[in-house]
Amino acid sequence: MHIEYDHDNDVAYVSLVAHIADGAVGRQFTLETPGGADLNLDFDEAGRLLGFEVIGARAGLPEEVLRQASRTDG
Repeated sequence: MHIEYDHDNDVAYVSLVAHIADGAVGRQFTLETPGGADLNLDFDEAGRLLGFEVIGARAGLPEEVLRQASRTDG
């Protein structure tokens, strides 16, 4: 599992596999959470969860997770 965090845009991506190849995501579902973060769930064609994006990461993830995440630039 790998977590990347874009501090400027407050978006995190949690990858559950080592690498998600271009075109590997077959379906995406968006969930709105009551805490103010939205989740975009990425599934392959077989229905396996590859990873998920957290929009509003500061509201949706523990601070410790964001501190340990790899930083990216917006």
